[in-house]
Parts: sequence; structure tokens; C-alpha cells
Amino acid sequence: MTDRGREPDSTTEDGPAASTRLRLDIAYDGTDFAGWAFQPGQRTVAGEIRRALECLFATPDRLTVAGRTDAGVHARGQVAHVDVPSETWQRVGPRVLWRLRGILPPDVRVTGAREVSTAFDARFSALSRRYVYRVSDAEWGTDPLRRIDTAAWPRAIDLDAMNAAAAVLLGEHDFAAFCKRREGATTIRALRRVDWARDPDGVAEATVVADAFCHSMVRSLVGAMLAVGEGKRDTAWLAGLLTRDSRSGEVTVAPARGLTLVEVEYPDDPTQWSERQALTRRRRGSLAAGF
Repeated sequence: MTDRGREPDSTTEDGPAASTRLRLDIAYDGTDFAGWAFQPGQRTVAGEIRRALECLFATPDRLTVAGRTDAGVHARGQVAHVDVPSETWQRVGPRVLWRLRGILPPDVRVTGAREVSTAFDARFSALSRRYVYRVSDAEWGTDPLRRIDTAAWPRAIDLDAMNAAAAVLLGEHDFAAFCKRREGATTIRALRRVDWARDPDGVAEATVVADAFCHSMVRSLVGAMLAVGEGKRDTAWLAGLLTRDSRSGEVTVAPARGLTLVEVEYPDDPTQWSERQALTRRRRGSLAAGF
């Protein structure tokens, strides 16, 4: 082992050694991160994980994530993949979680690391992403022990009204009114589930599931539904937003702290990973082209 716990680079005289693809399951408190993605001069989740992997593998390949979360957003079920030198993996693998635990800061953890085939792509092999948004409308505010992952709302909200309105969002729509548009990217998404319920402590929780989400989409959906829940807007207004072709200034983006990525779903059968990846890439390309 070399300086700072780094394993030697696995190369041969003939070139780079064989690599092994790893699926990483990741959890983090997003409070002090500028989001997932690498940003110069900013502390990011990807940056911390990349540095930890470099300590063990020296030359890990590109880190590909299922969903790039925004600044302040949390995760319990984030997934990424990375290719590492096979020889090093054989040495490090049995204790990799323990070793990463000692390298990573306390607000991010790799909770699982296992070998998968190169057919697995954390982003494009995914079937869906599931987020949960927590908001307390209690008069006294938020439980101090859950203040990191729960947003406080200053007014009472009606979950029945919110659930009734949420039904219009289900299915495939252009969610441009709820997204920060990125050049060359589509804002068409298939929303599979959106509903509200109160947990045993009375905190309102929204569960939102889609094939994928565009930038700020979940928090914008939550912000719009909260406007309905407090009586400022109605179902017709929410439905009308789906006819917009650009970001709506009428939609308030809910605070980041209430949002957690809890699960990314993949086909159970590994032989379907490549098929799902090809289908996702094809579909994204078609939608971006406007077909």
C-alpha cells in the first residue's frame, strides 16, 4: 500500500489491466453539499466519493450516478457505478465498505458495493426513481431531531385536496412548467405515482415516482401541490401548468431539506439491464428530438 492508504496502480507492460464494474449504494445528508455533481471549488457528493475511491483504487473510471441531486437534497437509496482495476478489487473487495467508512466524511456513506456486469448502467438501466418529501405544518414547527430532512411549512395543509389535485399529474406529460430547462434535454417525463399521507407523528409525506426527473422537478411539483393544500390554488390551476412549454413563475420550489431519494429500481434479471439501457437511451433521444 502506498501513501494515504492507496493501492498501487494496476497496469501491465501491455497497457491498462482488466477492470471490474461495481454497483455502489450510497446514502448522504445533503445539507452541506452543493449537490451530487462535480463543481470546481465546491464540496459535492461525487467529489467526496471519488476521492475515497482514489485512495483505494488509484485509477477508478468515471463515476456514473442514477440521479444527480440538487444542493441540500438527501439520499438513502442513491446508486452509482464505477469501473476499477480488477486486481485491486480482488484485494480490497472483502473489506471495501469498512475501508470506505474510514475515509469518507460522516455525512456520506457507501452502504453497498458489489460486482456487476458491464451491462449495468446506474443511470440508463434504471426503471424508476422514488423520492419522499417531508413537510411539517405543525403550529410549533419541526421535530428538532428531524430538522435535517423535514421542511417546516407556516400554514396548515389539506392532504385530501392535495391528493385529489395530484391525480392530474399522473402519466406522461411535458413538465416544462416544473423544470429548469437544460439545453438539448427533454422535459417530458412519465410520472407513475404521486400521493400524500401523514406519518405517525403527523408529518406530511409525499411519495413521487417516475422513470426519471428533470432539474428541480420534484421540489417544484411539491411546491405547486402545497399551494393547493393551503387553499391558494386549485386542481384546474395545477392541470393548466401541464400545458405550459416553459418554466412557470407561479410555481414555488419547495425547500431542498425536505427531499430524499429513497430508491432507484432496476430490473431484477441482470440479462435485462442492457435492454433497459438501450430502451432508455432510445426513448430519451426521441423525446429530445421532439418525436
